[in-house]
Amino acid sequence: MNEHEKINYLEFPAKDIEATKAFFTNVFGWSFVDYGPDYTAFSDAGIEGGIFRADLSSSAKQGSALIIFYSNDLGQTQAKVEAAGGAILQPIYSFPGGRRFHFAEPSGSEFAVWSDVDE
Repeated sequence: MNEHEKINYLEFPAKDIEATKAFFTNVFGWSFVDYGPDYTAFSDAGIEGGIFRADLSSSAKQGSALIIFYSNDLGQTQAKVEAAGGAILQPIYSFPGGRRFHFAEPSGSEFAVWSDVDE
């Protein structure tokens, strides 16, 4: 549903769109619709968005926004990320209110996963 002045769509870069699509399909169950060789739209992610071909990747340390997923089983999600070719940038750590880890998908963009469930 489109809501006035609410975040509606996300876009992030990928050097290898096909590898990035495969990663997010395998780990998070996203669906994709291609719009030419340089752009794909995703759904089934909690918010819709797109991936555009770029030589750069997004990184919180470089000032980009950090997209954070939620998981009921942080260890299981981390294992899925690693099995699908993601690189762990920060292993699971605790913070007030929960735990999380950061990873890079195959094109190098940074994401995080958090949980408030004690394991």
